[in-house]
Amino acid sequence: MASEAEGPKQLPVIHGHKSLLKSEALYQYILETSVYPREPEAMKELRHITVKHPGFFMAAAADQLQFMSMLLKLINARKTLEIGVLAIDVNRKYFDLGFPVIQKAGVAHKIDFREGLALPILDEILEKEEHSGSFDFAFVDAEKRNYINYHERVLKLVRMGGVIGYDNTLWGGFVVVPPGEPIPEEFLKSEPIPEEFLKIKDLTVEFNKFLAADPRIEICQLSIADGFTLCRRIH
Repeated sequence: MASEAEGPKQLPVIHGHKSLLKSEALYQYILETSVYPREPEAMKELRHITVKHPGFFMAAAADQLQFMSMLLKLINARKTLEIGVLAIDVNRKYFDLGFPVIQKAGVAHKIDFREGLALPILDEILEKEEHSGSFDFAFVDAEKRNYINYHERVLKLVRMGGVIGYDNTLWGGFVVVPPGEPIPEEFLKSEPIPEEFLKIKDLTVEFNKFLAADPRIEICQLSIADGFTLCRRIH
């Protein structure tokens, strides 16, 4: 899903990879044993393009993408929302970066790209009755301040039994740090922690509580990448 923010903000690096695993060697073992050998050529090319971009840190981890690929096959997803059959982003340049690879893979015709802020576009989609309850899967990796607002809209768009995936729900592991308390030593191995980063941590904690109490969904929070929460609509 598109970010409502004006641009990417570099996040503190806790480990040398986008994973909560503390062992770089163990993470590389997972990638080299199970992920990279089976990675489709198009995904490999996109990964190589992305890693050279200044905003590379916003990209989903390769093992997380592999997991989502397996999940979509398991639920036999045909109509998806990446807020792809429908993709939303606040800036088309990120879509254009990978579009030549998408064309080469022969799937460009399956993507309906919408440029703009996500909330107004989601409201516009919801105005058309045929979209309500019609999506099999939605992936949300956007501005954390609006996660609850995204949830209320996306939940109306996915079908009963459909799945929503929320990225960054462990926020670098910082969700365990109580508000106002000193940052533990284990989190101070990189640059000083920006105040904005800690504010978003608090928002992420509140969002996790919100999902845990939402009777309309079943949830499963995974420690893959930077935290990934799956929600299955049941009401």
